[in-house]
Amino acid sequence: MQASRARLFKEYKEVQREKLADPDIQLACDDSNIFKWTALIKGPSETPYEGGVFQLAFAVPEQYPLQPPQVRFLTKIFHPNVHFKTGEICLDILKNAWSPAWTLQSVCRAIIALMAHPEPDSPLNCDSGNLLRSGDIRGFHSMARMYTRLAAMPKKG
Repeated sequence: MQASRARLFKEYKEVQREKLADPDIQLACDDSNIFKWTALIKGPSETPYEGGVFQLAFAVPEQYPLQPPQVRFLTKIFHPNVHFKTGEICLDILKNAWSPAWTLQSVCRAIIALMAHPEPDSPLNCDSGNLLRSGDIRGFHSMARMYTRLAAMPKKG
C-alpha cells in the first residue's frame, strides 16, 4: 500500500505541474482519500461529444500501479463501450492490457481516444453498438449528440 500511495502522490504532483499542459483533462484527487480521484474530460472535436464536459470517477486499488483503477463515467453518455446506467467503460487497458506504465492522466487520454473511435464489436451499450454495426452512423451521431447536449453541456440561462 505504501508503494501505491507514493506513486499516487507522485502523479498528484505531476498533475499539479501539468495543469495547463493538457486543457482537455482536469484530474483531481479527493481531499481525504488519495485512492479516489475524479476527472473532467472534454469531448473530442469532430465527434458527437464535442463541446461536452464529461465527469469520470476513479477508484484506485491499493495494488496500484500493478492493478488498473476502476473508472466509470458519472456523466451520461451514449457510446457503445460505456454502460448507459452504470457508466462502466469497456477498455482493454482497464482490464487485461493494463501496464504499470499507465498513469491516471494517460488513462484519461485513452478514454478520450475511445470516445473518438468507438469499438461497436464489444458493446456495453447494445443500442449504440447496433446502430454503428448496422451502418446507421447518422442515427448514432444524433443520439450521442442529444445525450451530450442533455448531460454534458452547461445549461443556458
